[in-house]
Amino acid sequence: MTGFPRSYLVVTPCRDEGRYLGTTIRTMAAQSVRPKLWVIVDDGSTDDTPGVLEEAVREHEFIRVVRREDRGERKVGPGVIDAFYAGLDSVDRSSFDYLCKMDADLEIPPRYFERLMEEMDKEPRLGAVSGKMFLRDEHGRLHHERRGDDHAAGPTKFYRSRCFEEIGGFVRMVGWDGIDGHMCRLKGWIARSIMDDELRVVHLRQMGSSHKGLLHGRLRGGQGKWRIGSSPWYLLATAVYRLADPPFVIGAFAMTAGYFGAMIRRIERMDDPEYIRHLRRYEWRTLFRGKTRTLREYDERIRARTPGESR
Repeated sequence: MTGFPRSYLVVTPCRDEGRYLGTTIRTMAAQSVRPKLWVIVDDGSTDDTPGVLEEAVREHEFIRVVRREDRGERKVGPGVIDAFYAGLDSVDRSSFDYLCKMDADLEIPPRYFERLMEEMDKEPRLGAVSGKMFLRDEHGRLHHERRGDDHAAGPTKFYRSRCFEEIGGFVRMVGWDGIDGHMCRLKGWIARSIMDDELRVVHLRQMGSSHKGLLHGRLRGGQGKWRIGSSPWYLLATAVYRLADPPFVIGAFAMTAGYFGAMIRRIERMDDPEYIRHLRRYEWRTLFRGKTRTLREYDERIRARTPGESR
């Protein structure tokens, strides 16, 4: 634990997370390097979340709570980001070297944040990073939630503060957690999730299942692909890849329906021409050259690039 600054801020939007929040707080308190500040935004919880937070504030000096009024229901996508910014805007972010957006339903290994900062120290152009997400079954076995290596996982996105500012932060729409990784590459930063025993994050609730069920989550995921600007061909390739993920087969069809339904309804999507050109080039290269090879080539070009140069 030497050689570089270790001042990091964590912001956690949460709503009705009383069932899981205690585990997240316990594993955060056990970190080998604790955050300088952890802001938890209670986004109008109606369960026992406020009580859990009150106890956490009494026990841990690095935790601060921001409370928002009840908006009637959990609002994914832009609602989560609105809550995130309610927390972020309550602090002076200039005093932190790193920034993390983290969910409230995670079990985090004890050296998680220390290891992420070690990775940042080894790789100067690494701007956004996370470990891999796992689910624990009824027998206690961990199963990897399959997600690509080309972005930090949505439930725990860890940034250099400079990178977060240069990419413009998060967009307030479904798909925000995919757009940021592509914006990192566009702006000359590497985004990555890392498979490592010390970076295994247990997701206490499967991604995409928190709002109206897992199938609805797949439908929303397809809509998210439309919103971030993905091409139809890339969406279809992704749906084929997801055939083996629960809910088996039907989830892939739901993703496809979500995308083309959004297209028909002309739902708002990213319209930054530079970003769209970058995204489409990246997607076509991954289809024809494979994601691992494409990602390696992009990372090599970023390392060789003049700091601040885009594309």
